[in-house]
This record gives sequence, C-alpha cells and structure tokens, in this order.
Amino acid sequence: MAIPTSTAPVVATKVAAPAASASTAAAPDERLRSVGLWRRLLGRPESGALSGAVLVFLLFAFGAHGSGMFSAEGIVNWGTVAGFLGVIAVGAALLMVAGEFDLSIGSMIGFAGMMLAIPCLYWNWPVWLAALFAIGVACALGALNGWLVVKTGLPSFIVTLAFYFVLRGLSLALSVILTGKTILSSNGPAVLAELIAADPVVHALFQGHVLTGLFDAMAHAGWIAARDDGTALAIGVPKVVVWWLALTALGAFMLAKMRAGNWILAVGGDPVAAKNVGIPVARVKIALFMLTAFCATLFAILQVADAGSAAADRGLQKEFEAIIAAVIGGCLLTGGYGSVIGAALGSLIFGVVQIGIGYTSIDNNWYRVFLGGMLLVAVLFNNYVRRRVALGRR
Repeated sequence: MAIPTSTAPVVATKVAAPAASASTAAAPDERLRSVGLWRRLLGRPESGALSGAVLVFLLFAFGAHGSGMFSAEGIVNWGTVAGFLGVIAVGAALLMVAGEFDLSIGSMIGFAGMMLAIPCLYWNWPVWLAALFAIGVACALGALNGWLVVKTGLPSFIVTLAFYFVLRGLSLALSVILTGKTILSSNGPAVLAELIAADPVVHALFQGHVLTGLFDAMAHAGWIAARDDGTALAIGVPKVVVWWLALTALGAFMLAKMRAGNWILAVGGDPVAAKNVGIPVARVKIALFMLTAFCATLFAILQVADAGSAAADRGLQKEFEAIIAAVIGGCLLTGGYGSVIGAALGSLIFGVVQIGIGYTSIDNNWYRVFLGGMLLVAVLFNNYVRRRVALGRR
C-alpha cells in the first residue's frame, strides 16, 4: 500500500540569530572621532586673525581712548587703509592657497596707475577706456607671469621677483620717455581728478563715497563720536571699502562653495594629484595670477581716483604687506590651506595699527616692528593649528 504524501507546501523557518547586546550595538565607529567646538573653531584658518583683530581693537580702545580714532574721521581713515590693502590681499590669499606667490604686486600698482594716467592726460582717451586699457595690459602681464611659472617649472618667487624689477623699470622708463615726468597729475588745464569726476562710469565705480551721511546718523544715535562743533559729518563709506568687502565676499564664496574653490585648494595641496584627477592645474594657476594683477590694477585705479595723481613709484612694499595680511589670515606658505576672510581680517589689523599709532603717543617707527612680530606670531600659530588641532594631535 502506497504511503500518502502531504500536498501542503513546505515552509522554511529561519532561526533568528541572537540579538546583539546593547553594548555591541552602541559601540562607536573607530573610524570616527568627536571634535569639540573649541577644536573646530581653532581649526578654521581665520581664527588667528580674528583673535588678533579683537586684541588690536581692545588695545587701541584703551590706548587711544578720546583721541578721535573711533570718530567718523578716524574710522574712515583706518578703514580706507585697510580697504586698499584688502583689495590686493584677496588676490594674494587665493594665489597662496594655490601654492604660489606674486612679488610683482607692488610694481604692478605703479605700472597700472601710469597706464591709466598717460592715455587720459597725453593721448586724450576717455577715462573709462584708459581704465580698461590698464586692466587689459595688467591681466596680460599676469597671464605671462603664470604661463612662465607653469611652463618653466621655476618657483613663482623667482619669476615674479624678476617681474618686480621689470615692471618698476618700465614704469619709470616709459613715463619719462612719454611724458618727461614720473609723477602725473595734470596736463595744462586738464586735471586728472577732474577728468575722473567728469566720467560718470569711472566716478560712480571708483571715486568718492557711498551712503553719505551715514556717520552723521551714527553720531546722532550715539554710536560714534561726533564733531566738537556739532556740524554734520558729510562723509560716507569710501568706495575702496565697498570694493574690498565685495571682493572678499566673492572670494570667500568661491573658495567655500564653488568648484573653482575646490580646484584651488587641490592645486595648492598636491598639484600632481590634482592633475591626475582631471583638474586643469595650469589654467587655475594662470587665472589666479591674472586675478592678482587685476586686484593690483583695481588698487591703482582707486588710488588715482582718490589722490588725483599717478606716480611710477607707487605701491612700494605692498606685495609684502599683502602676503603678510594673507599669512596673518591663515594662509600657509606651502599652499592648500587658507582663508579670504582671514586675509581681510589681516588687512583690517594693518589699517587699525597703521593709523591707530598716530592717535597715540607711540613712535610711528614701531609700526614695522609690529608687522614683523605679527607675521612671526601668525606663522607659529598657523603651524600649531595645522599640526596639533586640525590633525587631532594633543
């Protein structure tokens, strides 16, 4: 007799594995570590510059109290100095993040100023066309700087040092050949400042102030000191400060949020690895040298519009001040790390100290001593942050 078989489906039962203990489930991932708020703040490249700026303001708040340093005129004075330096510090900082230097910034300022003034005064060009001419020539020279660095493999320190002397010599030689002068302010009845004021585009972009009457409103509100005679403070924010803040905001946004910023950081960190992953290293470096030349030309145009004159020897030592401001702001000399906001804070420290010393009884000769000390402290602090805090060492 046949043995009946069951037609019901066979159901496989899965034996559940014993539940993991609570201690095992809660075990932290050994690849991750907790980073405290203080370590994160110190890990920011601009942290040193921020603390330095706070310290400098506190020192002058006590040392220059009642001297007028924080009145409307005082704020405009040191704000203008900081703004001029901040304009070129943006380009210098981004170039340093990419691992390069430009020692021709100061010479480019004098050269670009002459390229603006000579066409206006001697060739009867419109001011706006002369400004575009100066920018175009400067950017072409910046591209040549970058091309030589990339193609020859020479250190940018050497290449731009050569351009430092070439541009300074060209500024002096061409100005003497074309005008017979090295300082240009007028040509007969035409005054350079009046020509700039008569050009609506250049005047609107580069000359004068914005928000006129702002400081008067602040004085009436009791936020800053007013004039002793009670008259209105008919001044506003210098346009160089507006350019400084705008360039800083654009540079910081690009470095933090845009693909170009990632490229700059990668090129400065390891150019060989960056090239291997498809980053156009040569184009990035050449573009940054052009940006630095543009910032120097912008400095020159703003200076000519403010002073109403151009001189072949303008911009002396500005390349070193821009680099120092970038280093104070957290840029490493080896590249791959830095902050545009930090460079802006470094420029602010420069402006406050340079003008603030004049409001105290301190000898102005100590200004350079302070700059050297700030540079040394900034380098030591940046190395400490990079090696101890950012890398998680104790």
